Amino acid sequence: MKIASFLIGACSAMALSTLALPSLAQTATKLTIATVNNGDMIRMQKLTDDFKAKNPGIDLVWVTMEENQLRQKVTTDIATKGGQYDVLTIGTYEVPIWAKKGWLLPLDNLGAAYDVDDIIPAIRSGLTVDGKLYAAPFYGESSMIMYRKDLFEKAGLTMPEKPTWDFIKDAAAKITDKPHEIYGMCLRGKAGWGENMAFLTTMANSYSARWFDEKWQPTFDGPEWKKALTTYIDMMKNSGPPGASSNGFNENLALFQSGKCGMWIDATVAASFVSNPKDSKVADKVGYAPAPCATTCKNANWLWAWSLGIPAGSQKVDAAEKFIAWATSKGYTELVASKDGWANVPPGTRKSLYANADYEKAAAFAGQTLKAINSADPSMNGNDRPKPYIGVQFAAIPEFQGIGTKVGQHFSAALAGQISVDQALKDAQSDTEREMKKDGYIK
Repeated sequence: MKIASFLIGACSAMALSTLALPSLAQTATKLTIATVNNGDMIRMQKLTDDFKAKNPGIDLVWVTMEENQLRQKVTTDIATKGGQYDVLTIGTYEVPIWAKKGWLLPLDNLGAAYDVDDIIPAIRSGLTVDGKLYAAPFYGESSMIMYRKDLFEKAGLTMPEKPTWDFIKDAAAKITDKPHEIYGMCLRGKAGWGENMAFLTTMANSYSARWFDEKWQPTFDGPEWKKALTTYIDMMKNSGPPGASSNGFNENLALFQSGKCGMWIDATVAASFVSNPKDSKVADKVGYAPAPCATTCKNANWLWAWSLGIPAGSQKVDAAEKFIAWATSKGYTELVASKDGWANVPPGTRKSLYANADYEKAAAFAGQTLKAINSADPSMNGNDRPKPYIGVQFAAIPEFQGIGTKVGQHFSAALAGQISVDQALKDAQSDTEREMKKDGYIK
Protein backbone atom coordinates (compact mmCIF):
# COMPACT_ATOMS: atom_id res chain seq x y z
CA MET A 1 0.00 0.00 0.00
CA LYS A 2 2.84 2.40 0.89
CA ILE A 3 4.59 1.67 -2.40
CA ALA A 4 1.35 2.16 -4.32
CA SER A 5 0.63 5.39 -2.48
CA PHE A 6 4.18 6.61 -3.23
CA LEU A 7 3.83 5.78 -6.92
CA ILE A 8 0.42 7.47 -7.13
CA GLY A 9 1.82 10.53 -5.37
CA ALA A 10 4.86 10.63 -7.64
CA CYS A 11 2.73 10.25 -10.76
CA SER A 12 0.41 12.98 -9.52
CA ALA A 13 3.37 15.27 -8.87
CA MET A 14 4.78 14.56 -12.32
CA ALA A 15 1.39 15.25 -13.90
CA LEU A 16 1.08 18.53 -12.03
CA SER A 17 4.62 19.45 -13.04
CA THR A 18 3.88 18.65 -16.68
CA LEU A 19 0.71 20.70 -16.58
CA ALA A 20 2.60 23.60 -15.04
CA LEU A 21 5.23 23.77 -17.78
CA PRO A 22 3.04 25.41 -20.42
CA SER A 23 1.83 28.02 -17.95
CA LEU A 24 5.41 28.82 -17.00
CA ALA A 25 6.32 29.19 -20.67
CA GLN A 26 3.37 31.49 -21.16
CA THR A 27 4.76 33.93 -18.59
CA ALA A 28 7.34 35.10 -21.14
CA THR A 29 6.48 38.52 -22.59
CA LYS A 30 6.21 38.53 -26.38
CA LEU A 31 7.19 41.78 -28.09
CA THR A 32 6.09 42.28 -31.68
CA ILE A 33 8.44 44.71 -33.40
CA ALA A 34 7.55 46.46 -36.67
CA THR A 35 10.66 47.49 -38.60
CA VAL A 36 11.98 48.50 -41.99
CA ASN A 37 13.99 46.19 -44.25
CA ASN A 38 17.14 48.33 -44.20
CA GLY A 39 20.52 46.75 -43.61
CA ASP A 40 21.04 48.07 -40.08
CA MET A 41 17.69 46.69 -38.94
CA ILE A 42 18.40 43.31 -40.51
CA ARG A 43 21.70 43.24 -38.61
CA MET A 44 19.88 44.09 -35.36
CA GLN A 45 17.65 41.04 -35.77
CA LYS A 46 20.71 38.81 -36.14
CA LEU A 47 22.22 40.16 -32.92
CA THR A 48 19.20 39.84 -30.63
CA ASP A 49 20.53 36.68 -28.96
CA ASP A 50 22.51 39.15 -26.87
CA PHE A 51 19.30 40.86 -25.76
CA LYS A 52 17.50 37.59 -25.05
CA ALA A 53 20.43 36.30 -22.99
CA LYS A 54 20.18 39.42 -20.81
CA ASN A 55 16.35 39.33 -20.75
CA PRO A 56 15.30 35.64 -20.73
CA GLY A 57 11.67 36.50 -19.98
CA ILE A 58 11.18 38.43 -23.23
CA ASP A 59 10.56 36.88 -26.65
CA LEU A 60 10.82 38.90 -29.87
CA VAL A 61 8.63 38.61 -32.97
CA TRP A 62 9.77 40.61 -36.00
CA VAL A 63 7.54 42.07 -38.69
CA THR A 64 9.86 43.44 -41.38
CA MET A 65 8.48 45.55 -44.22
CA GLU A 66 9.53 47.72 -47.15
CA GLU A 67 9.66 51.42 -46.25
CA ASN A 68 6.38 52.58 -47.83
CA GLN A 69 4.51 49.54 -46.50
CA LEU A 70 5.89 50.01 -42.99
CA ARG A 71 4.69 53.60 -42.87
CA GLN A 72 1.22 52.64 -44.05
CA LYS A 73 0.80 49.66 -41.70
CA VAL A 74 2.18 51.40 -38.61
CA THR A 75 0.19 54.58 -39.20
CA THR A 76 -3.04 52.63 -39.65
CA ASP A 77 -2.41 50.50 -36.59
CA ILE A 78 -1.61 53.34 -34.21
CA ALA A 79 -4.40 55.61 -35.49
CA THR A 80 -7.01 52.86 -35.07
CA LYS A 81 -5.50 51.56 -31.81
CA GLY A 82 -5.11 48.19 -33.48
CA GLY A 83 -2.45 47.00 -31.05
CA GLN A 84 -0.58 44.77 -33.51
CA TYR A 85 2.85 46.08 -32.52
CA ASP A 86 4.61 46.68 -29.21
CA VAL A 87 7.62 48.51 -30.64
CA LEU A 88 7.39 50.72 -33.72
CA THR A 89 10.15 51.77 -36.09
CA ILE A 90 9.18 55.34 -36.92
CA GLY A 91 10.84 58.46 -38.26
CA THR A 92 11.46 62.06 -37.37
CA TYR A 93 8.27 63.07 -39.21
CA GLU A 94 5.89 60.90 -37.18
CA VAL A 95 7.27 61.30 -33.66
CA PRO A 96 6.28 64.91 -32.80
CA ILE A 97 2.89 64.62 -34.56
CA TRP A 98 1.99 61.33 -32.91
CA ALA A 99 3.28 62.41 -29.50
CA LYS A 100 1.05 65.49 -29.57
CA LYS A 101 -1.92 63.27 -30.50
CA GLY A 102 -1.20 61.07 -27.48
CA TRP A 103 -0.37 58.07 -29.66
CA LEU A 104 3.13 57.49 -28.24
CA LEU A 105 4.44 56.97 -24.71
CA PRO A 106 7.39 58.99 -23.40
CA LEU A 107 10.55 56.95 -22.81
CA ASP A 108 11.05 57.68 -19.13
CA ASN A 109 12.82 54.50 -18.01
CA LEU A 110 15.68 53.72 -20.39
CA GLY A 111 18.02 53.15 -17.44
CA ALA A 112 20.67 55.14 -15.60
CA ALA A 113 23.44 54.03 -17.97
CA TYR A 114 21.58 55.03 -21.15
CA ASP A 115 22.98 58.59 -21.33
CA VAL A 116 20.28 60.53 -23.19
CA ASP A 117 22.54 63.60 -23.17
CA ASP A 118 24.94 61.78 -25.51
CA ILE A 119 22.38 61.83 -28.35
CA ILE A 120 23.34 64.33 -31.08
CA PRO A 121 21.24 67.48 -30.42
CA ALA A 122 19.86 67.77 -33.98
CA ILE A 123 18.60 64.19 -33.79
CA ARG A 124 17.33 64.39 -30.21
CA SER A 125 15.37 67.59 -30.76
CA GLY A 126 13.31 66.01 -33.54
CA LEU A 127 12.23 63.21 -31.20
CA THR A 128 11.45 65.40 -28.20
CA VAL A 129 8.13 67.04 -27.32
CA ASP A 130 7.71 69.27 -24.26
CA GLY A 131 11.06 68.15 -22.95
CA LYS A 132 10.31 64.41 -23.15
CA LEU A 133 11.89 61.86 -25.49
CA TYR A 134 9.16 59.93 -27.35
CA ALA A 135 11.39 57.71 -29.49
CA ALA A 136 15.02 56.63 -29.26
CA PRO A 137 17.13 56.89 -32.43
CA PHE A 138 18.47 53.63 -33.81
CA TYR A 139 20.40 55.47 -36.48
CA GLY A 140 20.46 59.06 -37.68
CA GLU A 141 21.24 60.35 -41.12
CA SER A 142 21.46 63.20 -43.52
CA SER A 143 22.18 62.88 -47.24
CA MET A 144 25.34 63.26 -49.32
CA ILE A 145 27.02 62.29 -52.58
CA MET A 146 28.72 58.91 -52.83
CA TYR A 147 30.80 58.70 -55.98
CA ARG A 148 33.31 56.54 -57.82
CA LYS A 149 36.72 58.18 -57.51
CA ASP A 150 38.13 55.94 -60.24
CA LEU A 151 35.50 57.06 -62.75
CA PHE A 152 36.06 60.69 -61.87
CA GLU A 153 39.80 60.29 -62.36
CA LYS A 154 39.30 58.53 -65.69
CA ALA A 155 37.08 61.41 -66.88
CA GLY A 156 39.53 64.06 -65.62
CA LEU A 157 37.05 65.31 -63.00
CA THR A 158 37.66 66.55 -59.46
CA MET A 159 34.80 66.68 -56.98
CA PRO A 160 34.51 70.25 -55.59
CA GLU A 161 34.25 70.94 -51.86
CA LYS A 162 30.81 72.44 -52.54
CA PRO A 163 29.47 70.77 -55.69
CA THR A 164 26.67 72.43 -57.65
CA TRP A 165 23.88 70.73 -59.55
CA ASP A 166 25.30 72.09 -62.82
CA PHE A 167 28.62 70.39 -62.11
CA ILE A 168 26.95 67.15 -60.98
CA LYS A 169 24.73 66.95 -64.05
CA ASP A 170 27.71 67.49 -66.34
CA ALA A 171 29.86 64.98 -64.43
CA ALA A 172 27.11 62.37 -64.53
CA ALA A 173 26.98 62.61 -68.33
CA LYS A 174 30.75 62.31 -68.63
CA ILE A 175 31.11 59.15 -66.53
CA THR A 176 28.07 57.37 -68.01
CA ASP A 177 28.96 54.30 -70.08
CA LYS A 178 25.67 52.63 -70.95
CA PRO A 179 27.15 49.89 -73.17
CA HIS A 180 29.04 48.69 -70.06
CA GLU A 181 26.07 49.33 -67.72
CA ILE A 182 27.70 52.17 -65.85
CA TYR A 183 25.25 54.98 -65.13
CA GLY A 184 26.52 58.36 -64.06
CA MET A 185 23.72 59.01 -61.58
CA CYS A 186 21.45 56.84 -59.44
CA LEU A 187 18.62 58.62 -57.61
CA ARG A 188 15.35 57.63 -55.98
CA GLY A 189 12.42 57.43 -58.38
CA LYS A 190 10.00 55.21 -56.46
CA ALA A 191 6.91 57.17 -55.45
CA GLY A 192 6.49 57.97 -51.77
CA TRP A 193 6.74 60.93 -49.41
CA GLY A 194 9.77 59.27 -47.81
CA GLU A 195 11.11 57.80 -51.05
CA ASN A 196 11.46 60.02 -54.13
CA MET A 197 10.05 63.06 -52.34
CA ALA A 198 12.66 62.91 -49.57
CA PHE A 199 15.33 63.40 -52.21
CA LEU A 200 13.39 65.75 -54.49
CA THR A 201 12.40 68.06 -51.63
CA THR A 202 16.02 68.63 -50.64
CA MET A 203 16.96 69.13 -54.28
CA ALA A 204 14.14 71.66 -54.57
CA ASN A 205 15.32 73.36 -51.36
CA SER A 206 18.64 74.01 -53.08
CA TYR A 207 16.73 75.86 -55.83
CA SER A 208 15.02 78.00 -53.12
CA ALA A 209 11.73 76.10 -53.46
CA ARG A 210 9.29 75.37 -50.65
CA TRP A 211 6.28 73.09 -50.30
CA PHE A 212 4.18 76.01 -49.07
CA ASP A 213 4.58 79.76 -48.85
CA GLU A 214 3.92 81.71 -45.64
CA LYS A 215 0.14 81.53 -46.27
CA TRP A 216 0.17 77.73 -46.82
CA GLN A 217 -0.30 78.09 -50.57
CA PRO A 218 1.44 75.24 -52.49
CA THR A 219 4.29 76.46 -54.71
CA PHE A 220 4.61 73.81 -57.43
CA ASP A 221 3.54 76.40 -60.01
CA GLY A 222 6.67 78.47 -59.34
CA PRO A 223 9.95 78.51 -61.32
CA GLU A 224 11.97 76.92 -58.48
CA TRP A 225 10.17 73.57 -58.54
CA LYS A 226 10.19 73.54 -62.35
CA LYS A 227 13.94 74.06 -62.46
CA ALA A 228 14.57 71.35 -59.87
CA LEU A 229 12.28 68.75 -61.44
CA THR A 230 13.48 69.49 -64.98
CA THR A 231 17.10 69.07 -63.94
CA TYR A 232 16.28 65.80 -62.17
CA ILE A 233 14.32 64.33 -65.10
CA ASP A 234 16.86 65.38 -67.73
CA MET A 235 19.78 64.01 -65.72
CA MET A 236 18.09 60.68 -65.02
CA LYS A 237 17.02 60.23 -68.65
CA ASN A 238 20.53 60.93 -69.91
CA SER A 239 22.65 59.39 -67.15
CA GLY A 240 20.38 57.18 -65.03
CA PRO A 241 19.73 53.43 -65.07
CA PRO A 242 16.72 51.91 -66.83
CA GLY A 243 13.60 51.57 -64.68
CA ALA A 244 14.69 54.37 -62.35
CA SER A 245 11.07 55.26 -61.53
CA SER A 246 10.87 52.01 -59.55
CA ASN A 247 14.10 52.48 -57.62
CA GLY A 248 14.23 53.38 -53.94
CA PHE A 249 17.03 53.20 -51.38
CA ASN A 250 17.59 49.43 -51.52
CA GLU A 251 17.48 49.21 -55.32
CA ASN A 252 20.03 51.99 -55.74
CA LEU A 253 22.22 50.49 -53.04
CA ALA A 254 22.34 47.22 -54.99
CA LEU A 255 23.20 49.10 -58.20
CA PHE A 256 26.01 51.03 -56.55
CA GLN A 257 27.48 48.00 -54.78
CA SER A 258 27.56 46.08 -58.07
CA GLY A 259 29.55 48.87 -59.75
CA LYS A 260 26.75 50.23 -61.94
CA CYS A 261 26.48 53.73 -60.44
CA GLY A 262 29.00 56.51 -60.88
CA MET A 263 27.24 58.69 -58.32
CA TRP A 264 24.46 58.16 -55.82
CA ILE A 265 22.94 60.94 -53.70
CA ASP A 266 21.14 59.41 -50.76
CA ALA A 267 21.23 58.70 -47.04
CA THR A 268 24.57 59.01 -45.26
CA VAL A 269 23.83 55.67 -43.60
CA ALA A 270 24.49 53.99 -46.97
CA ALA A 271 28.17 54.83 -46.71
CA SER A 272 28.95 51.84 -44.49
CA PHE A 273 27.31 49.50 -47.01
CA VAL A 274 28.97 50.83 -50.16
CA SER A 275 32.37 50.79 -48.43
CA ASN A 276 32.05 47.25 -47.06
CA PRO A 277 34.25 44.93 -49.16
CA LYS A 278 32.08 41.94 -48.22
CA ASP A 279 29.15 43.39 -50.14
CA SER A 280 30.48 46.11 -52.44
CA LYS A 281 32.59 45.54 -55.54
CA VAL A 282 33.70 49.19 -55.43
CA ALA A 283 34.37 49.49 -51.68
CA ASP A 284 37.89 50.86 -52.16
CA LYS A 285 36.85 53.37 -54.83
CA VAL A 286 34.17 55.41 -53.02
CA GLY A 287 34.46 59.11 -52.26
CA TYR A 288 32.07 61.31 -50.29
CA ALA A 289 30.94 64.90 -50.80
CA PRO A 290 28.15 67.23 -49.60
CA ALA A 291 24.77 67.20 -51.33
CA PRO A 292 24.78 69.62 -54.29
CA CYS A 293 23.80 73.29 -54.07
CA ALA A 294 22.02 75.39 -56.70
CA THR A 295 20.94 78.92 -55.76
CA THR A 296 21.55 78.02 -52.10
CA CYS A 297 23.11 75.30 -49.98
CA LYS A 298 20.48 75.63 -47.23
CA ASN A 299 18.79 72.29 -46.52
CA ALA A 300 20.17 70.74 -49.68
CA ASN A 301 20.61 67.66 -47.49
CA TRP A 302 17.92 66.06 -45.35
CA LEU A 303 17.68 65.18 -41.65
CA TRP A 304 16.19 61.90 -40.48
CA ALA A 305 16.36 59.25 -37.81
CA TRP A 306 14.84 55.79 -37.80
CA SER A 307 13.79 55.45 -34.19
CA LEU A 308 12.01 53.06 -31.85
CA GLY A 309 8.86 54.07 -29.99
CA ILE A 310 6.06 52.55 -27.94
CA PRO A 311 2.37 52.98 -28.87
CA ALA A 312 0.15 54.45 -26.15
CA GLY A 313 -1.99 51.90 -24.36
CA SER A 314 0.69 49.23 -24.60
CA GLN A 315 0.49 46.53 -21.94
CA LYS A 316 4.19 45.68 -22.32
CA VAL A 317 5.85 49.01 -21.60
CA ASP A 318 8.59 47.71 -19.30
CA ALA A 319 9.70 45.01 -21.75
CA ALA A 320 9.47 47.40 -24.70
CA GLU A 321 11.65 50.00 -22.96
CA LYS A 322 14.21 47.34 -22.10
CA PHE A 323 14.44 46.39 -25.76
CA ILE A 324 14.63 49.99 -26.96
CA ALA A 325 17.33 50.79 -24.40
CA TRP A 326 19.35 47.76 -25.58
CA ALA A 327 18.98 48.49 -29.31
CA THR A 328 19.89 52.19 -29.09
CA SER A 329 22.57 52.05 -26.41
CA LYS A 330 26.35 52.55 -26.45
CA GLY A 331 26.58 48.85 -25.60
CA TYR A 332 24.78 47.88 -28.82
CA THR A 333 27.22 50.01 -30.80
CA GLU A 334 30.11 48.13 -29.19
CA LEU A 335 28.38 44.79 -29.91
CA VAL A 336 28.13 45.59 -33.63
CA ALA A 337 31.75 46.75 -33.66
CA SER A 338 32.88 43.47 -32.07
CA LYS A 339 30.96 41.41 -34.64
CA ASP A 340 31.21 43.44 -37.86
CA GLY A 341 33.77 46.18 -37.27
CA TRP A 342 33.47 49.85 -36.31
CA ALA A 343 32.63 51.00 -39.85
CA ASN A 344 29.33 49.10 -39.65
CA VAL A 345 27.91 50.45 -36.40
CA PRO A 346 24.62 52.42 -36.63
CA PRO A 347 25.70 56.02 -37.30
CA GLY A 348 24.39 59.48 -36.58
CA THR A 349 22.93 59.16 -33.10
CA ARG A 350 25.61 59.65 -30.43
CA LYS A 351 28.24 62.32 -29.92
CA SER A 352 30.57 59.78 -28.31
CA LEU A 353 30.75 57.75 -31.53
CA TYR A 354 32.25 60.71 -33.40
CA ALA A 355 34.78 61.20 -30.62
CA ASN A 356 35.84 57.55 -30.89
CA ALA A 357 39.24 57.21 -32.56
CA ASP A 358 38.50 53.63 -33.65
CA TYR A 359 35.38 54.75 -35.48
CA GLU A 360 37.06 57.75 -37.09
CA LYS A 361 39.83 55.49 -38.35
CA ALA A 362 37.49 52.82 -39.72
CA ALA A 363 34.83 55.10 -41.24
CA ALA A 364 36.16 57.48 -43.90
CA PHE A 365 32.66 58.91 -44.19
CA ALA A 366 32.24 59.80 -40.49
CA GLY A 367 33.24 63.45 -40.72
CA GLN A 368 31.05 64.13 -43.76
CA THR A 369 28.09 62.42 -42.10
CA LEU A 370 28.32 64.47 -38.89
CA LYS A 371 28.81 67.70 -40.84
CA ALA A 372 25.73 66.99 -42.94
CA ILE A 373 23.56 66.15 -39.91
CA ASN A 374 24.61 69.31 -38.09
CA SER A 375 24.04 71.54 -41.13
CA ALA A 376 20.42 70.51 -41.73
CA ASP A 377 17.95 72.92 -40.15
CA PRO A 378 14.29 71.81 -39.84
CA SER A 379 13.17 75.14 -38.34
CA MET A 380 10.79 77.51 -40.13
CA ASN A 381 13.76 79.71 -41.04
CA GLY A 382 15.94 76.83 -42.18
CA ASN A 383 15.38 77.28 -45.91
CA ASP A 384 16.50 80.11 -48.19
CA ARG A 385 13.06 81.69 -47.69
CA PRO A 386 10.71 81.50 -44.67
CA LYS A 387 8.25 78.63 -44.57
CA PRO A 388 5.29 77.96 -42.27
CA TYR A 389 6.28 74.37 -41.42
CA ILE A 390 8.93 72.42 -39.54
CA GLY A 391 10.97 69.91 -41.53
CA VAL A 392 13.73 69.68 -44.12
CA GLN A 393 12.54 67.00 -46.57
CA PHE A 394 8.95 67.02 -45.31
CA ALA A 395 6.38 69.37 -43.86
CA ALA A 396 5.54 68.33 -40.32
CA ILE A 397 1.76 68.42 -40.64
CA PRO A 398 -0.50 65.34 -40.44
CA GLU A 399 -1.74 65.84 -44.00
CA PHE A 400 1.75 65.64 -45.50
CA GLN A 401 1.94 61.85 -45.57
CA GLY A 402 -0.94 61.63 -48.05
CA ILE A 403 -0.06 64.80 -49.96
CA GLY A 404 3.61 63.88 -50.27
CA THR A 405 2.86 60.42 -51.60
CA LYS A 406 0.40 61.80 -54.18
CA VAL A 407 2.94 64.35 -55.41
CA GLY A 408 5.57 61.62 -55.49
CA GLN A 409 3.36 59.59 -57.80
CA HIS A 410 3.09 62.48 -60.26
CA PHE A 411 6.85 63.02 -60.26
CA SER A 412 7.56 59.31 -60.63
CA ALA A 413 5.20 59.23 -63.62
CA ALA A 414 7.14 62.12 -65.18
CA LEU A 415 10.39 60.21 -64.68
CA ALA A 416 8.84 57.16 -66.36
CA GLY A 417 7.87 59.35 -69.33
CA GLN A 418 4.14 58.89 -68.78
CA ILE A 419 3.49 62.63 -68.34
CA SER A 420 5.48 65.82 -68.91
CA VAL A 421 7.25 67.85 -66.24
CA ASP A 422 4.70 70.64 -66.70
CA GLN A 423 1.79 68.22 -66.27
CA ALA A 424 3.36 66.67 -63.16
CA LEU A 425 3.77 70.08 -61.56
CA LYS A 426 0.25 71.14 -62.53
CA ASP A 427 -1.21 67.96 -61.03
CA ALA A 428 0.89 68.35 -57.88
CA GLN A 429 -0.32 71.94 -57.48
CA SER A 430 -4.01 71.15 -57.94
CA ASP A 431 -3.97 68.04 -55.73
CA THR A 432 -2.14 69.82 -52.93
CA GLU A 433 -4.38 72.90 -53.12
CA ARG A 434 -7.43 70.67 -52.90
CA GLU A 435 -6.17 68.93 -49.76
CA MET A 436 -5.07 72.15 -48.07
CA LYS A 437 -8.48 73.72 -48.73
CA LYS A 438 -10.27 70.64 -47.46
CA ASP A 439 -8.31 70.74 -44.21
CA GLY A 440 -8.75 74.46 -43.70
CA TYR A 441 -5.21 75.73 -44.29
CA ILE A 442 -6.29 77.91 -47.21
CA LYS A 443 -9.63 79.21 -48.53
